[in-house]
Amino acid sequence: MRLTETEVLTMDPTDAGAPLLSDRVQISGNVVPMTLTTGGKLRWPDRCLSIAKDVLGFTVECSRIKINAVIESGPGICCPSNVGAPMRKTFTFEPLSEDSLRLWNQRLQSVIDSLGRPKRLLVLLNPYGGSRSAPKVFSDDVKPLLDDANIHYTLQETKYRLHAKEVAHSLDLMGYDGVLCVSGDGILVEVVNGLLEREDWSSAIKMPLGVIPAGTSNGMAKSLLDSVGESCTAFNATLAIIRGHKRSLDVATVLQGQKKYFSVLMLAWGMTRCFPGLIADIDIESEKYRWMGSARMDFYAIQRIFCLRKYHGCIKFVAAPGFENFGEPNELGGEIDELNSNWVMQDGYCGPTFDMKGFNRKIEGPFVSIWLHNVPWGGEDVLAAPDAKFSDGYLDLIVMKDCPKISLATLMGEMNKGGHVRSPHVLYLKVKAFALEPGPRADDPNKEGIIDVDGEVLARGKGTYKCDQKTLMTYDKLHIKVDQGLATVFSPIN
Repeated sequence: MRLTETEVLTMDPTDAGAPLLSDRVQISGNVVPMTLTTGGKLRWPDRCLSIAKDVLGFTVECSRIKINAVIESGPGICCPSNVGAPMRKTFTFEPLSEDSLRLWNQRLQSVIDSLGRPKRLLVLLNPYGGSRSAPKVFSDDVKPLLDDANIHYTLQETKYRLHAKEVAHSLDLMGYDGVLCVSGDGILVEVVNGLLEREDWSSAIKMPLGVIPAGTSNGMAKSLLDSVGESCTAFNATLAIIRGHKRSLDVATVLQGQKKYFSVLMLAWGMTRCFPGLIADIDIESEKYRWMGSARMDFYAIQRIFCLRKYHGCIKFVAAPGFENFGEPNELGGEIDELNSNWVMQDGYCGPTFDMKGFNRKIEGPFVSIWLHNVPWGGEDVLAAPDAKFSDGYLDLIVMKDCPKISLATLMGEMNKGGHVRSPHVLYLKVKAFALEPGPRADDPNKEGIIDVDGEVLARGKGTYKCDQKTLMTYDKLHIKVDQGLATVFSPIN
């Protein structure tokens, strides 16, 4: 039985979109009106669901249709003023005829398909990262939602460092609609590097990437979810991927001679975790306390404050509009021009062209820390670069040359809300390109520092923690430039 025109119009005069399908269905033994609108609303007397935001998927079982949804806990879910934790819920209704059942099936699927959601995902899971919680996170939070959304997925656990990079490098692009990384930030970075080192990198890097927070550092997931005011949970991150909304992400290329590395998060030199100088040291040297989880970095940061290190060196940069007065004028020489002229063509993306004449500003050391950030959050509790944007074509540069120990301890307390960038001891600006010339420690010329990119050691200087281990680059001059919006990530929606 179909609704009359009057019934359709009076059922929801404020609903967006014209009725796509109006019918009477049976819910809990009662026959009630139900409407699916062109605006993607599914409404009956007791409930209104947004297909885009609330509905994960549906199944047809005999004569019934089960709607798998996510709603806010608590009463009054249609009221926008209600705030509650999201929870899974199933709604079941029964059309009154086979023709009606078939029509509901077709129309619901048509609306969901129009949203551009992923149907096939490659799930890369790091079982060893952080507190080794990724397998449980996947089984408890991720898998149930993917199943509710009828998403087919291939689960692959990484077995060793750079395994995810190898997988991405040989991935069949036609077989998946996206890659889902269940880990900290490390697997995401490996995937980006693997995609950009392919011969078909220009099409490979368009593969949408999703990240589920399940590691020690979850800066990308935190940045994406916080951008719409959502908490950094595996549940919320999975919802963002299922809904299929995407956004562009800047990618920075780090070059040193013939070696390159692609970064999507940050570069740090010095004290990692509370500040880059501090930041790289703390992030890497605290590995000995890895059993403490993310608390290891705070614990070691306190130790480092009382034994504060400074590093000689120099940074040069191309400032973003509005930041041209930071630093001092740089006398341009020809030594950096060799960066492009000596480049040997190889498979994969070589990185953006460097116009070294633009490096017209510089800051001389000694430095306590240098931090270069692509996204706002360096971890779930470190709002390192509060003004950073995902695809503005710039990196946020945070510089600290000197700071009293007491003030530094105060700054650490400001990191969780970004207040440190307002300190008189901190320079905060945006740059398009950046050159780092790292030097030795100010108190001991026989000891150098650590350069950390996206949580991994890019270079170790002499006298550093595990300095005998091989790294991709040497503790020497390197250059960084941004490609605006080169990668694509699944992103939550408001």
